[in-house]
This record gives sequence, structure tokens and C-alpha cells, in this order.
Amino acid sequence: MSIPKIAIVGRPNVGKSSIFNWLIGQRVSIVDPTAGVTRDRISFLLDLNDEGEEPQLIELIDTGGIGIVDEDNLSEHIEEQIQTALRTADLILFVVSAKDGIVPLDTHVAEKLRKLSCPVILAVNKADNEQDERSTGEFQRFGWDVLAVSALQKKGRVHLTETIRETLLQHHHFTVCSGENETEQEEPVMKIAVVGRRNAGKSTFINTLLQEERVIASDVPGTTRDAVDVRFEMDGKTFIAIDTPGFLRRKGMKTDLQFYSTNRAEKSIQRADVVLLFFEANSQLQATERQLVGFIRQSMKPCIFTVNKWDTMAGQMPTERWGDYLRETFNDLNYVPIAFITGKTGKNVKMLLNHAQMLFHQSRQRISTAQLNKLVTAALENNPPPLHHFHKVKIYYASQVDISPPTIVCHCNMPDAFSAPYQRYLLNFLRDELPFGEVPVRLLFRKRESADAKDEIEKTRGT
Repeated sequence: MSIPKIAIVGRPNVGKSSIFNWLIGQRVSIVDPTAGVTRDRISFLLDLNDEGEEPQLIELIDTGGIGIVDEDNLSEHIEEQIQTALRTADLILFVVSAKDGIVPLDTHVAEKLRKLSCPVILAVNKADNEQDERSTGEFQRFGWDVLAVSALQKKGRVHLTETIRETLLQHHHFTVCSGENETEQEEPVMKIAVVGRRNAGKSTFINTLLQEERVIASDVPGTTRDAVDVRFEMDGKTFIAIDTPGFLRRKGMKTDLQFYSTNRAEKSIQRADVVLLFFEANSQLQATERQLVGFIRQSMKPCIFTVNKWDTMAGQMPTERWGDYLRETFNDLNYVPIAFITGKTGKNVKMLLNHAQMLFHQSRQRISTAQLNKLVTAALENNPPPLHHFHKVKIYYASQVDISPPTIVCHCNMPDAFSAPYQRYLLNFLRDELPFGEVPVRLLFRKRESADAKDEIEKTRGT
């Protein structure tokens, strides 16, 4: 089961980043009285249990203020980041201010959250004294139970974390593992999202898979307007293919229908196990595809770059040239495999499905702690991290805490000392040696005291 995501949302300047820092016990998000300081999503892996207990991990996500008018004209970017957090959240922590009471923007946020399917916890922050706590009652009109907290005074943390835990348990995002009667579970049906710009041949590809006209295929751009789930079998295995509407850049949307179609395409990526991103062989890359790649990257989904209609380029261009074109354009995704197919005739389609299955299995792989630590040790010996303010940077041990995507946590003395280039080096080193080299891998760094680390290293020997 994946690590549940908790998105902290609310209007600007209600103390979302303060609550984020307070819950994780570190100053990660910038806290400032100026509204709109937080722009991007900031996440942190938090263990709700005490040391020594079975980990109960959540991913806490700080977001920008809903409704902010950004001074650098980044309001659209901030809103997209918030919407992504809302789409992917398993639980929403809605933050308001006891000192301000209900303001119109709070009501606007509450109306947005009521339309979502995931549970909401209402945290009334800045309840710093008894008078503030008494004023929190008015927020009950939003229809959620009210939790009075104060990040400044550090009041209400235990109640808040327990409420988060109980809500996630109630909605089956945590499981109680007894360690007994564990049996092999039946392999889940793989869901494949077929995405791309309009007229890239997605629906034709789906019909070829099914060998029937299951979805409308037409040369008219925008024929598909909704995400369509299609179940089919190949070599005795069942799959679900998700045909999606042609993706449009937000700036290119002119109607509500186009907006909702694009939104459904994004959601299809979110619920897929593997994404096939279609490109037209006889057409240059467009901004649409760059935006789609960005969304796939954010969602951390296994992906195959699928160059369709290759029959139109037969004899005119070698596959290597198109492959280099994609590699140069998306150079941070050099692990993503590339396939060349003709969806209309079925050429290379079965090979594509077989490769998608491989990615599905890779994303669900687990590696033992002992094996992982041998690889981390080898990576550090091969290229030690540079000194940080004249101090030696250490990774005490590493462990895999999740699958889909494979998630590795490195417990170290100075998490902030690992620069982006060094993180890329470490990730690439591990990717070359681990059984999930073609799928996204999440690498996290967490502070751990050396005394605790020595105990953990002893535990992992022979694991």
C-alpha cells in the first residue's frame, strides 16, 4: 500500500508552513508574515509512530495560499501546484486562522474542498490563548469537526496527529500487519494510460489492442472527450487501457469541455500504473507534450515514450535520430524507454505491452535493507559527498519504505548537505544496480543521530 499523502491547504497567511514545520519538527518551509511566500509544493516523509515502533509513514505536503495574487505573475503556476496536491491527496488538512475568523476566501476554499472525494480535517491555527480557542466555534458552520491548534505555542500536536492517523485508518490508507498468515496476493490488473496531444493515434491504438472499434477513432482532433477504461486480455493476462482525451495546454483551452477533458487526462495518469506518452513520428514536439512530461514526472509514474505512426517515416529517418531528439529534449528522463510503433497496423504493439509489463513489475520491486546498504556504501566510496561547512557528510543507513514508486530513505547527519548534483549521482548509481532501473525512484534524506544509526546498522546486518 502506498504512503498516504496529506496536503495542507488554505488561503494565504493562515500558518500552513508553520504547521508543516511544527509537525515534522524541522524548519523546512519558509515562514514569513508576507502572504504568498510558499509557491511550490514542499513535501516531507513523517513517521506518526514513536521510535522503535513499526513505522507509520505519511507524506506531508505544504502548498501555496489558494487565491494568492503573486507579485511575479506566478499565480497560475502556484494554482497548478495546489491543484496537483489536491488531486493526489488521500487526506486534506484545511487550515484557517482563529485570529481572523471566517473570511470570504475561507468560504471559497471550503466550497472547493467539499467537491473532492477525499476526507478533510479542519485545523484552526493561531488559537494561541483561551479567547482565540473560544472563537474557533464559528468554523463549525463549514461542516467539519474543528481542531484548535497553535503552531506558535506548540499546542494540539498530539490531537492533530492522532486525528490524522484515525482518519487514514478509517479510510483504509493504513493496514494493521500481524505478521501471521501472510499469503501471496494475486497480482493486480495493470492499468495503462495512453496520453498525448490531439490526433496522435491513441484511440486507433486502443482499437488495435482490442481488435475491434471499441472507441471512436477519427482524423478530427478532439474526438475523444472523456477517459475511457477498456479491459482486454493478451496472452492470458488481463489489462485495463485508459484512452484519454487529447491534451491541451491550459492557455489553449477555450471551453469548459476542453478544460474537463484535459483534467480527466491528468487524472488518468494519476491512477495508471504505466503511462504510454504518444508522439507523432512525422511531427515535431510541441509545448503540449512538454507539459504532459512535466505532469508525468510530478506523478512519478513509469512511462514509455511511444513514437506512433512510424510507418510514415520508414526509410526517411533512423529510429536513433528520433530517440536522440527525445533524449536531448527530456535529458533528466534518460531512464525512460522509447518505443516505435504503428498503432494502425499493430506493428511492435505487442512488444510495447510486454515492456509496459516489465515497468509495472519494476515499480513494485522491493530490495532488502542489507543489499541496499551495500550499494549505498559502494556509491559513497566511489564518490564521497563533499564537506559541508568543513564537516563530513555521512549516510548511516538506507531503507526502502515504499513501492510504486520505489522510495528509498537515506538516514544521515546533514540532509541539507546533499546537493542536487550529488543526489542525481547517487540515484543514477543505485538505478544502475537495482532491479528498477527504468522507472522513477524517489530518494529522500532524513536526519538521524549517529547513536541511533549504529543500532540500526546492527539490525540491518544479515537482513
